[in-house]
Amino acid sequence: MVIKSVNLETVCGITSKLPENTLPEIAFAGKSNVGKSSLINGIMNRKSLARTSSQPGKTQTINFYNVNDAFYLVDLPGYGYARANEQVKAQWGKMIERYLHSSKRLTAVFLLVDIRHEPSANDRQMYQWMLHYGYHPILIATKLDKINRSQVARHVKMLREGLEAEKDAVVIPYSSLSKQGREEIYDLMDRLLETEE
Repeated sequence: MVIKSVNLETVCGITSKLPENTLPEIAFAGKSNVGKSSLINGIMNRKSLARTSSQPGKTQTINFYNVNDAFYLVDLPGYGYARANEQVKAQWGKMIERYLHSSKRLTAVFLLVDIRHEPSANDRQMYQWMLHYGYHPILIATKLDKINRSQVARHVKMLREGLEAEKDAVVIPYSSLSKQGREEIYDLMDRLLETEE
């Protein structure tokens, strides 16, 4: 995959109507501080396309990026942000659920989890939700540069077991510093979009 053009086309808040896109959609979900904005900037080859912040919970909308006029990269709100109040958290959850439930062009969902830690209750809930809506989440294990190479296999196993992931679930360890894992994500996206055609 070669990224030629990326445009933020639609931003949906809690009450917005979701767009009826004709191009395939590939969505990215993850906890507030999992490095989702860094990953999106990394795979789109842009420095500040998705706003990164030292304060988690920045993405509070569903953002639709038109990529190469070929598909939409959909950035879902970060969930589980500790300092958001319960009402706001519930609204973000409903927004994500509404999107998963109603998008007609959603081709695949990437779920980002921090490779260093056991999956949280929110991670497990999100994974189960996605299965419930008929998707097979592709797992991206972020923050790869924060652990030793010798620990990777053990931590990937921990994530699989913690999420009770499907046997054939794909897990891609990713580093936003070295961009390790980016080519695998590109290959997967290419394959997903080919099957859509």
